[in-house]
This record gives sequence, structure tokens and C-alpha cells, in this order.
Amino acid sequence: MSVDSATVRRVARLARLKVDDKDVPRLEGELNAILAFVEQLNEVNVEGVAPLTSVVEQAMKMRDDVVTDGNYPKDVTRNAPASEDDFFMVPKVVE
Repeated sequence: MSVDSATVRRVARLARLKVDDKDVPRLEGELNAILAFVEQLNEVNVEGVAPLTSVVEQAMKMRDDVVTDGNYPKDVTRNAPASEDDFFMVPKVVE
């Protein structure tokens, strides 16, 4: 698969990027190089290789799900820039 200038412009538009016409040929070459590298990965023999999430096998650390008192709102809001009645105060962002 190769990328042409129309595809570069379309990808830029979809990514909401402003691309000058003088940069299109350079980006076309870069995208083609990236796709060529990805195509090389298809040549790797991965038969019999299990999917991995990490190169080192690990078990996820988990803690017991216990109910705590949670009754210390003053401590929770002590470092807040602004709080009122044990609630965080934030600026209005929607009119």
C-alpha cells in the first residue's frame, strides 16, 4: 500500500491538522516509510507464539475490597484550592 498526496491531505483533514502544500511531499514519504516498516512485520513468523501483554510474566497485584469508614471529609478537602461544606468548589465551565 502506498500513500499519495490526496491521502496525506485526507488524513490531515481527518486529524484536524493544517498541512501546507509544501509539506505534503515530505509527509507522503514519511507515511510510506512507516507503512513499509509495518509491512515488514508481516514477514515475521509468529506461529506458536502466545499473545503477550508484557515480556515478563506478572500477576496483577490486587488488594482486598473492604469498606472503610471514609468519614473524614475535612482531611480530604484540606488541600483543595476552594471548598465549601466539605465539597470541592470548581469554576463554572458550562454556561
